[in-house]
Amino acid sequence: MKPLIAFVFVMFSAAPFFAQEGGGAKDGVTPEIILPGETADLNDFLWIKRPLVVFADSPADPRYTLQMEYLTKRLEDLEARDVVVLTDTDPSADSALRNRLRPRGFMLVLIGKDGTIYLRKPLPWDVREISRVIDKMPMRQQEMRDRRGGS
Repeated sequence: MKPLIAFVFVMFSAAPFFAQEGGGAKDGVTPEIILPGETADLNDFLWIKRPLVVFADSPADPRYTLQMEYLTKRLEDLEARDVVVLTDTDPSADSALRNRLRPRGFMLVLIGKDGTIYLRKPLPWDVREISRVIDKMPMRQQEMRDRRGGS
């Protein structure tokens, strides 16, 4: 009887842990919106997603760390705006993203669904600021009108 009681106790005490683990999935937000940029091709996202590219010379760069904290705190806001985050922290890899966007150290680049570069920043930006820039884009304005059912 004691082993059965111990088993039931363990199962109930583990339930909150599993509930927390599944929290992100039930919201529909998955970490798949953050992808490595070293192998990414911007053409794959054309007319589908808005790439937000985060460059740094090292994953230990404090600006990179801060930027990723900002982004991971509000992934659902980025997901709602069709954003995919591409990270590139290896300058020696000579990736296609680095060749096209030419970063110097830390750099944040927001690219529209049409491939236009809308934002280049040498410092970390909060998701609220990034969202405001996205919400002013013509295509995003149209998306919001379409969701409301307006003209």
